[in-house]
Amino acid sequence: MQVPFTSKLPLVGTTIFTVMSQLATEYGAVNLGQGFPDFNMSEDLIELANKAMQEGNNQYAHMHGLSALRTAIAEKSTVMYGTEICAENEITVTPGATYAIYTALTTVLKKGDEVIVFEPAYDCYIPTIELNGAVPVLISLQYPHYSIPWEEVKAKINSRTRMIMINSPHNPTGAVLSEADMQELSALVANTNIIILSDEVYEHLIFDGYQHQSILRYPELLSRSFVCFSFGKTYHCTGWKLGYCIAPAYLMKEFRKIHQYNCFSCDTPKQVALAAYLQNKEVYLLLGGFLQQKRDYLRELMKKTPFTCIPSHGSYFECYSYGDYSQESDKLLAIKLTKEYGIAGIPISVFYKNGIDHKVLRFCFAKKEETLQKAVSKLYSL
Repeated sequence: MQVPFTSKLPLVGTTIFTVMSQLATEYGAVNLGQGFPDFNMSEDLIELANKAMQEGNNQYAHMHGLSALRTAIAEKSTVMYGTEICAENEITVTPGATYAIYTALTTVLKKGDEVIVFEPAYDCYIPTIELNGAVPVLISLQYPHYSIPWEEVKAKINSRTRMIMINSPHNPTGAVLSEADMQELSALVANTNIIILSDEVYEHLIFDGYQHQSILRYPELLSRSFVCFSFGKTYHCTGWKLGYCIAPAYLMKEFRKIHQYNCFSCDTPKQVALAAYLQNKEVYLLLGGFLQQKRDYLRELMKKTPFTCIPSHGSYFECYSYGDYSQESDKLLAIKLTKEYGIAGIPISVFYKNGIDHKVLRFCFAKKEETLQKAVSKLYSL
């Protein structure tokens, strides 16, 4: 017997990342779909976590996050962005950035609130908005460069607009916001009650001499923002599921009310390890160059295929269009490539609520060179 109830997300199924990863496993395909490295994380960081456990750091950490880690995060924020952050009242450690995003949205949204979301969008945004009874107001980034149409944003703002969500470097496209974009955003929200949620999980994965335009660089924007980060993406340990949120004290106070009854606290020995490892600034300062080499390697390999590069300037990902090769839907082509050619990518249409299909697939290049070579060589016979 099934007890009847009403689904809160009736149109949501299994995420595309799970679907494509399962297909890749089933057909023995190389998985360039989901965003995770296939190379090892730092042995030093592993040793620090082991040491923390051996030394007895295995009980609950403080609800807000280990004090030493929050202090290290505040120091890093000053080094990177020139902004003083209060470790006590403005930082909360979370079990991953997606959790931080969920908690920030849940903190402020009420039924009928509107949230401006730029598509293609990371897949947790819209369901979380809807779970909170709010309304996603969808604006398509301008293809093929995936830039924000600011005039359209201005036209969509009204008295019900509670929040604008931004994401840079952008998942899924690798687009990067400019200083001009941040000035546009600042002008739009000035003298309003609009809150910003900034997803900055790829803050250090930025290429080609670009500068990451963090909200933390802009005090006026920070005063109305939740800013979400990921240790997993920075330190190649996505399975650790640790991140953090920075927000002004009045917003963080409310964020923590939600947090305390959901997660309460995060993995203690890993926080101890990260607090020590953050002292090595070179690790995150050199990360962009390391990943850019992988992006460039993938680009060279892809030149021998029918795919056309849509340049990424950040993140783990680069998008490739195939409209000159095929008019198949991106979902069908992604499945075909997985089953018949042994390479799994992600169709970009799944990042649009209405399935807009520009004939583009996303590939993750955070892999060993031999993995990228093996994957792309399978496309040479197309």
